[in-house]
Amino acid sequence: MDAISAAPAAPRVALVTGCSSGIGAATARRLLHAGCVVWASARDTRSLAALEAEGCRAVALDLLDEGSITRALGTVETRDGPVRVLVNNAGYGQHGPLELTSSEALRRQFEVNVFGPLALCRHVLPGMRRAGGGRIVNVSSMGGRLSFPGGGGYHGSKYALEALSDVLRWEVAGFGVGVTVVEPGPVRSAFGEAALATLPPMDDPYPTFGESLRAALEGSFRGDGLAGASAPEDVAEAIATAIATEPAPSRVVVGAIAEQMLAARAASSDAQWDAFMDTLYRRPRW
Repeated sequence: MDAISAAPAAPRVALVTGCSSGIGAATARRLLHAGCVVWASARDTRSLAALEAEGCRAVALDLLDEGSITRALGTVETRDGPVRVLVNNAGYGQHGPLELTSSEALRRQFEVNVFGPLALCRHVLPGMRRAGGGRIVNVSSMGGRLSFPGGGGYHGSKYALEALSDVLRWEVAGFGVGVTVVEPGPVRSAFGEAALATLPPMDDPYPTFGESLRAALEGSFRGDGLAGASAPEDVAEAIATAIATEPAPSRVVVGAIAEQMLAARAASSDAQWDAFMDTLYRRPRW
């Protein structure tokens, strides 16, 4: 029997965000297999038809709309009771030089990657306390502990999510709620295409850097770059294992690339890391 379904007397109610594809869809399937009652969410529930056919429940949820969050959780709790497992997976990567990234684009990045997940945490915690405990898994990235040029918006949001998770972990532990951050490296999913779509026009003084940034993103998420990437199912398995582990692990790194890059960053000074970035990108200069 799976450790997740074996732990409580009744199946846990799990809510997973960003389930239209990739990590979210794989996680919904993995938790369903583990015996959870799984609510898969996305802005458009039509993208969840396959998961519904497999046994998941579908709910519309827009992280940019507090009312949508309230309605979604109301639907879940009315039918199945309080959420015992929350997987904050929905997110995307805003890329481009910070000077050329609008405040509107940065705000939206933080709304989706930080404020939306935090709002969900606030909404599910009362129910978790009433139920005697629960688990929150915030899907971050190796990019929540190291940064690459051109990814300021994305890295800033993931660093923030990790810091908030560290604080939340301490604040809710006494209620029997465990908080885990999952840090994948590159994953074979639609994330890379979405990241490329966020790039702004890069005119003077960034055209050369812009070319190298686009090439680096394409190299990471297309062609040969996918050879070392994790599958969404790898991340889903790490999430399921973290949920079943007592006590809850604070961080779980997924994939050899993430392990290697995080080790390299930990062993490098800032100057050494910047010099390494010079081998990957063409530094903007006059």
